[in-house]
Amino acid sequence: MSDKIYDFNQICDKVKNLDSKIRFAGIINERGRLTSGGMKEGIKSLESERYDEMLFMELALRVKMRREFDSQLGKVEFSMSKRGRTLAMSFPIDEDTLYVYAEPDADYKELPTKIIKIIKA
Repeated sequence: MSDKIYDFNQICDKVKNLDSKIRFAGIINERGRLTSGGMKEGIKSLESERYDEMLFMELALRVKMRREFDSQLGKVEFSMSKRGRTLAMSFPIDEDTLYVYAEPDADYKELPTKIIKIIKA
């Protein structure tokens, strides 16, 4: 855990404004709950609220499982998965996770680097 204080609402807003293809930026806590951020204004979610809850809980579990390998492999900076309908990225921030998803044709080479810069600012 770092000593840095993060303004999660500001991080989410900056990430959502980073690229027109970003649909969602939110902070998911270690229990899988959305605590900050959400859908970009004017964009409709691809799934139901109930599905989002399950997705966030699964994400929290996956992030926790990845931490088991930090001492051998180093800390995870981000993870990404490309699906037919979305590009999903997760960025651990202390005990929480910034979860971002974008249109599937978003620039997966540049976006993670730009998002990490926002987190570290």
